[in-house]
Amino acid sequence: MKSCWIYCGATTDSFNIKPPSDSFVIAADNGYSVLKRLELSPNILLGDFDSLTGTIPDKCEIITAPSEKDDTDTMLAAKTALSRGYTDITIAASIGGRLDHTFANIQTLAYINSNGGTGKLLGENDIVYFLNKGTHIFPKLDNMYFSVFSYTETAEISLSGTKYPLNNYFLTNKFPLGVSNEIIENEAELTLNNGQVIVIFSKM
Repeated sequence: MKSCWIYCGATTDSFNIKPPSDSFVIAADNGYSVLKRLELSPNILLGDFDSLTGTIPDKCEIITAPSEKDDTDTMLAAKTALSRGYTDITIAASIGGRLDHTFANIQTLAYINSNGGTGKLLGENDIVYFLNKGTHIFPKLDNMYFSVFSYTETAEISLSGTKYPLNNYFLTNKFPLGVSNEIIENEAELTLNNGQVIVIFSKM
């Protein structure tokens, strides 16, 4: 599976997570500032450049978008990655800034998922996954809460390896029963029989 990392600008100065060396890297507007601090260069820099500070580099592909558009810069980056055959997409520095941007990034995960890809959001204190029907395995991460929320109206799930297991339980998108769980074994197994869910790891 071809891997692409998209860097956004929702971060603090201590964000220091780098992609694997063989990843294709896209900077979404001010995400370029994060990459510069990490001493990395993108393969593509794209956006309307309304939030980018400093000069635009000349050693990578530049895609300029109008400031008034339907796509966010992150969505444009996701569409670009998918169009070039990348189906494993990590959106880094994408949590912790404006709340509306974070929610838009979650919806971008849903778009990636509906177009044949898999993705996750990566922030300084959180990791977010968007999941379809099937069985999904998550390793225990120290000092991290493990939460599951229904994205669809209902989602039937079974959950094991956690402090609060579930068996064929119908989560709804109107009640946050799945918040602040913990993985207590080496890994958790989440089986999604129908619907779609968001899984969030958050630092304790």
